[in-house]
Amino acid sequence: MANRPALSTAEGGEADARSKISDSFSFLDVLHANQFEGEFVEPQHAEQVEENFYRGAPPNWLNFYISEQAVSDGNATPFIKRDGYETLKEQIHLRRKGPGTSTIKLFHQQGCGGTTLAMQVLWDLRKTFRCAVLTGSTLDITKVAQDVVSLFTAGSHGHQKTVLLLLNDEFIILQDRIMDEIAEQDIEIDLPVVILLNCVRSSDGIIHQKARSYELKQKFKRKMRKSIILKKSLSDREQADFDMKKEELGRRFGDRCKQFHGFNILQSNFSQAYIRNACATLEHIKRINKPLKMQLAAFLCLLNAYVPGSYLLESQCLDFLRRDKFGHLSLEDQMQPFSHLIVTFQQGERSEKKVCMAHNMIAQCCTELLANAGVTRSDTTRHFLNSFCRSYVPPYLLGFIKDMLNKREITVIEDPTHGIKEWKEKFSRLIQDITKREDEGNSLSVLIMASNKFYEVSLFPQTLARFYYIQLEDYYNAEIWAKEAKRRAPWSSFVADTLGQVHKSHLKKMPVYTRPSEILQLAQKAIEAFEDEEKLAKNEHAKGKQGDGNVKVLRALNTRGLFGYLEVCSLLYDHLIRHDELWKQVLTRTMSLDSVLKSTGDRNIVRFKELINSLRDLVEKRFEFFDTFLTYSYSVVKRDDSSYMSRKTIECYKKYVGDAEPNDQLQKAFHKLKQKLAVTSPGVLSCLERCTRSDTKDIAVWWREICQHKHSATHALLNYVLANIMLINLKEPPSSSDYQSSFREKMPLAPEMQPKFHMLALLLCWPTDGEHELASDLPHLIQNILQSYEQEYKSLFQSRYLRPIFFLGPGQGLNRFVHRRNLEILWTQDALEDPKTNWRNDDIFTDPTVQGKLLRIEGIVQDYRLYATFGDTEIELDANRKDSLWKKGHVFFYLGFTIGGPVAYNVHRAEGKKIKLLKSSSLQMSYVLIIHILYCHYQSELVLRTKFSCTKLVLLLHLKILTIENRYLICT
Repeated sequence: MANRPALSTAEGGEADARSKISDSFSFLDVLHANQFEGEFVEPQHAEQVEENFYRGAPPNWLNFYISEQAVSDGNATPFIKRDGYETLKEQIHLRRKGPGTSTIKLFHQQGCGGTTLAMQVLWDLRKTFRCAVLTGSTLDITKVAQDVVSLFTAGSHGHQKTVLLLLNDEFIILQDRIMDEIAEQDIEIDLPVVILLNCVRSSDGIIHQKARSYELKQKFKRKMRKSIILKKSLSDREQADFDMKKEELGRRFGDRCKQFHGFNILQSNFSQAYIRNACATLEHIKRINKPLKMQLAAFLCLLNAYVPGSYLLESQCLDFLRRDKFGHLSLEDQMQPFSHLIVTFQQGERSEKKVCMAHNMIAQCCTELLANAGVTRSDTTRHFLNSFCRSYVPPYLLGFIKDMLNKREITVIEDPTHGIKEWKEKFSRLIQDITKREDEGNSLSVLIMASNKFYEVSLFPQTLARFYYIQLEDYYNAEIWAKEAKRRAPWSSFVADTLGQVHKSHLKKMPVYTRPSEILQLAQKAIEAFEDEEKLAKNEHAKGKQGDGNVKVLRALNTRGLFGYLEVCSLLYDHLIRHDELWKQVLTRTMSLDSVLKSTGDRNIVRFKELINSLRDLVEKRFEFFDTFLTYSYSVVKRDDSSYMSRKTIECYKKYVGDAEPNDQLQKAFHKLKQKLAVTSPGVLSCLERCTRSDTKDIAVWWREICQHKHSATHALLNYVLANIMLINLKEPPSSSDYQSSFREKMPLAPEMQPKFHMLALLLCWPTDGEHELASDLPHLIQNILQSYEQEYKSLFQSRYLRPIFFLGPGQGLNRFVHRRNLEILWTQDALEDPKTNWRNDDIFTDPTVQGKLLRIEGIVQDYRLYATFGDTEIELDANRKDSLWKKGHVFFYLGFTIGGPVAYNVHRAEGKKIKLLKSSSLQMSYVLIIHILYCHYQSELVLRTKFSCTKLVLLLHLKILTIENRYLICT
C-alpha cells in the first residue's frame, strides 16, 4: 500500500500533506519527502521509463527513484553526479543560514544535462527541504508567492520547512513578494522561507563569459557563489563515471543501449563523430517524393534544432501519418528507420504523450544533412506551417513557432580591447540561417506565410517589417507591414515602435543630396510615429498601475518612443547642417527660419515651421526625462539602461542647446549649466559620473550666481547645495559656507514640494555620528519624502530599482555625505569604468575600503520591519533587501538616501564586540573579561532596564585600565 504524501519538517520528520498538497497549488509541482515510497512500480514500466531517459527524454522523478532502488538492491551503479553537483548542494546548504529568501543560479548549455542535475539535487534534498518545481506562468507573482508560503507553512508552525524551488528562468521580483506575503500573513519564522534554484539555459557565449567572470573572481575566495556553470565537456572523473555506467547499461539492455543517444552523446564527451554516425540514415535522402515519415522527421528536427524544449504531441504525429497506408501501425513502427532518433515520453499521468528528437545536437545535425540533400530549412518550415497550422493551432505550438521565427538570441563575445561585448541578434537563428545559407527571398516567403496564417498575431508582420527595412532596406514594404502589425495590436506601444523605427532607419539612409523639405517630411513621419508610441506607452503603464486586484509583474514604462524621438531629432540636425551651417542657429533658435529659406531656395520648408520651432523645447524635455529616469533608477529585470542610451540622449541634447550664449547674465549662467548637463538636480547629482573637477567647480559657481539673483527660485538654492556636496566628494572646498543656513530657512518644506527638496532636508537634519537625540522631527521629514515620492515618481519607477544617491559617512555637516560614485570607484578600482554596480544585492558593502567610508548604524528588526535607534527613539526605515528582515533582533546597517527616502543597506546581525590585547597580564585580562561580560549583558533586555548604571560602570573600568602605565589594551 502506498504511503500518504508527506512533507519534511524542521525536526527532520515528516508531516502528512494530504490536506495541504493534493491539488491546492496552481503553480507548483511538489516533490514529496516520501515520493513513490510504498508504491509498486511495474518492472516493465520502470524499464521503459529508464530506457526513455537514456534515449533522450527529459528526466522525471521516477527516474531518480528507480535508480535509487536499483543501487540499494545492488543491481546498478549510482546516478552519475556531474562536477557541479556537490558545489550546488554545498551552496544550497550555505543558504540555510539565511537570509529569508535567496537565489542560486545554474547556467547550462542546451543538451548538457543542466535540468537533470537540478532535478537530481532536488531529489536528494527532498527530505531536507520542501522541494518543488515552478510549472505555471510567472506573471502572477502574488499567486506564486502564496503557493510558496503555503508550502513553507504546511502542517502548522512546528512543521515549517524551507522550500527549495526550481525555476527555469531568471525570475527576480519573486523574492520581495514572498517576504511581503510572510509579513501580510503575520507568520513568525526562524529559518529561511525559500531558496530559489534558477536553472538557466544559456548560449555558448554567455556560458563562456560566466566561466571567465568566475575565474577572475576566484581571487576573492568567497564561500558564497551566485551561480554554478555546467558546460558541454566532461572532466576525467565524469568521463570515468560515464564509462562505468555505459558498461552497466550494456549488461542490462544489450544492443538497445546503442540507441541511448541522450546518454551516449554525453558519454562520448559530445563527440561530433558519434552524432554524425547516429544521423547516417539521413545522409542519402532525396528531395523529391519524400514519404510522410521523412517529412515528420524533418519537422521534428527543425523544431528541436531551433527551439529548446519543443515537441509535438504523439496524437498530432499519428494524425499526420494517417494519410499513409501504414497509418494503423504505432508511431515507432511507422517512423522506421528514423525511430531510434526520436523519443516518445509522458510528463505526468494526465498529460498527453510528447515526441521530440533524442538530443538537440542530433536535431541540428539532421537539419544540416537534410539541407545538404536539398530539403532546405525554408521548405521544411513552409511545409510544417501548411501541415500543422491548418485551422486551430494549440497555444503551446504557436509559442514554439513564435520562438522559431521571431526570438532573437543574445550574443556574447570577449573583445581583447573592450572586454565583454553583448548584443541582441537582428533576427531569430532560423531566419538568419535561411538568409545566410539560402537567400533573403526564402526568409521573406516564410515570414509572409506565417503572417498570413496567423492573421491575428502582430508578431509576424512586425518581424517581417523589420526584415524589410533592416535586411533589404525596402522602406515602402516595411511601412506596409509595420502598419499591419499596428492594426492587429493597436493598443501595443511595442508594436507601434516598429513603424517609428522604419522611418528612423529610412531617414538615416537618406542620401546627402536629399532636399531639406524631403528630410523634414520623413522626420515628421518618424516623430509622429514615436509620439503615438509614447501615448500608447503611457496608457499601458497607467493600466498596469491600476491593476485588477492581483499584484502581477508590473510592466516597466516603455521608453523606446521617447528615445526614438531623440534619435530622429539628432539625425535631422546632422542632415540639415550638412546642407547649410545656418541650420545650427535655426534649430537652436538663435536665428529665424527666414534666413535659411533664402540660402536653400526650398520654399516647401515653410510647411514645417511649427515642427522646427518646437524641436528644441521638446528635445530638452525628453532629455530631462531620461536624466531623471537613469539617475534615480535602473531596471530590476535586466540592465537595459545602457551607456549607449545615455550617450545618445546627451549627444542630441547638446546639439539643440548649441554654443551661442545669451546676452543676459542670468540666462548665460543657465545656458552654461545646460552645456555641462547640470541645469537640473539629476544633472548636478551626476557630476561625479560625467564632469571634470574643473567643470564641477564652475557648476557650483554658476548656481551661486543664480542664487544671488533677487528672483531666484528655491530649486536654485537646492542645486547650489547639491553642487557643494559634489565638490566635497571631490575633496574640494565648497564655494561658500552659507548655503546650509539659507536652505534651512526655507524649512519646514511644504509637503507638495518635489522629493529632491525633501531628500536634501533629510540629509541636513539627519543626526550626526555620536548624536543620540534627534535635532528635528525626523519621522515627519521621512513621511514628507515618502508622500512626495508617491505623487511624483512612484508610478514611473514602480517596476524599477531606486539607485542610492548618497550614503551616510562619519563626520559633520556636508562632509559626511558620500556619493555613490565614490563607492563604485572603490569597489571597481577603476574611475573610468561605467557605473554598473548592482546595488540591489549589497555585494559592494563586503569591501573593507567601502565599509571604511561609511557610518555603521544600529537598529532593530521586529515584525519584518526595520527601525533605526536613536536613544529611546525608533525610526522605521525601508531595507534594500527585504529578505534581510527575516530574523528579529539587533542589527547594524549602512544608511543610504534614494529619491524615495532613506534606505538601510547590508542589514546584518549584531555581533559581540571583539577585544584584542597587544600584551597580556592577569590584571589586564581580568579587566577585559569584566568589560566583555558587562557588554554582553548590556545587550540583553535585563540590563537594558539599568542602562545608566551599567554604562557608568563600564566607563569607570575602562578609564581605570587606561591608567595602567603602558596602556596595553586596545578595545575595538
